[in-house]
Amino acid sequence: MYYCCGISDKGAVREHNEDAYLVNKIVLSKAQMESDVNAPFIAAVADGVGGEASGEIASRMALELLSGVRFGKKVDLRAKLLSIHSRLKRYGITHGSSANMQTTLCALAVDENGRAFVANVGDSRMYRCRGGIIRQLSTDQSLVQLLYEQGKITGEEKKTHAQRNVIFPVLGNIADDPDPMVTEIDGGIKKGDIIIICSDGLSDYITSGEFEEILAMPMRLPKRLRRLIDTAIDNGSTDNITVVGVSVI
Repeated sequence: MYYCCGISDKGAVREHNEDAYLVNKIVLSKAQMESDVNAPFIAAVADGVGGEASGEIASRMALELLSGVRFGKKVDLRAKLLSIHSRLKRYGITHGSSANMQTTLCALAVDENGRAFVANVGDSRMYRCRGGIIRQLSTDQSLVQLLYEQGKITGEEKKTHAQRNVIFPVLGNIADDPDPMVTEIDGGIKKGDIIIICSDGLSDYITSGEFEEILAMPMRLPKRLRRLIDTAIDNGSTDNITVVGVSVI
């Protein structure tokens, strides 16, 4: 059995929240939630793309469609994400006010055998904290990540690059289809691990050291997630902030 909790905050600058999260088949964008879940299950975060129409509709709709997926070892999760993309694209095309609505999506999927997978489209992220050390499990689908992989910029330059907000096609994009990445998590999820799924309003404003320090605090996981959000805001986050935490019971 697994314990999941999630929090979404509009942050200190934005007037409304374009993020949403999925825990135990329930999609939320405001309230805090915690739940015990049995495998198989999916937990996820979606971040509506700023600057495009109806980002908040895109993020919630993507997660609501994902919540209907009965995940298991025989399910092609990449195909399911592409189907969700098609549904979002059709909705945007047929609803003028939502034309080209888009969203990132990062999900943890655990099958009936306890095998864990990361599914990612865009630059929302998944981390695993094991033995007090934080490690990113997802790979950003972004221009700066590509430049980093090509050796053109350093890891430090990624954080301040002028084009760090340029991401590759995500769910709902009417011009280009996304390329969802679905990979099994090396080493899986073990008792004592904490899986963190978050939007870039958190990951862009929290250092690895701050992640590790806060997640090591002797308090319940929801309070640690709240501390992560508050720290990101104190560090100058200008975006919505959403975080989901998952651990083995």
